[in-house]
Amino acid sequence: MKDYKEIIKSVLQENSGFITSTQATNAGVPRRCLSEMLLSGEIYKVDRGIYALPNVWEDEMFFLQYRFGKGVYSHGTALYLHKLTDRTPSRFTMTFRQGYNASGAKEKGLLIKLATSDLYEFGISEALSPCGNKLRVYDIERTLCDIVRGKSADDIQLVSQAMKLYAQSKNKNIPKLIEYAEKLRVKSKILNYMEVLL
Repeated sequence: MKDYKEIIKSVLQENSGFITSTQATNAGVPRRCLSEMLLSGEIYKVDRGIYALPNVWEDEMFFLQYRFGKGVYSHGTALYLHKLTDRTPSRFTMTFRQGYNASGAKEKGLLIKLATSDLYEFGISEALSPCGNKLRVYDIERTLCDIVRGKSADDIQLVSQAMKLYAQSKNKNIPKLIEYAEKLRVKSKILNYMEVLL
């Protein structure tokens, strides 16, 4: 007989101390084994379908990503993940494909943005959460294009700081930024910032 507990422990080890019921099922582990480990106190339930070892630091961004798998971290949250702002978001922002029912995400306190199908997939990459878990996030160039659309004075300050840090970065990719800006119809705004900074 398979040692299901050992399989669960190895998934927990590979996954920063977390396991989802989907991962357990994919590893061939019956769900009852998670329930047994839950009752014995070896793991605890973080949220629907997510379990963790008792000593694991809770990673809210990772949990939200799991819960709303169709979402991509974007705007101010993406800036934060790419270290282009020192401002920790008070609420996380996620972008979903137009037509997605985001009421559950709103209830969890997420700021919701919607994108058309052709723009939703555009520029998706990965970044690590502050706890070191992989997250789906728009890349830096896509994020800069998204935030220049902002209207408030608060946004202007955020954009200026992010653009300055990007311009100083060794990893900047200006041709890619211009290409994205064209596709997202913010080319003139992006060029204005870059002319001042470069």
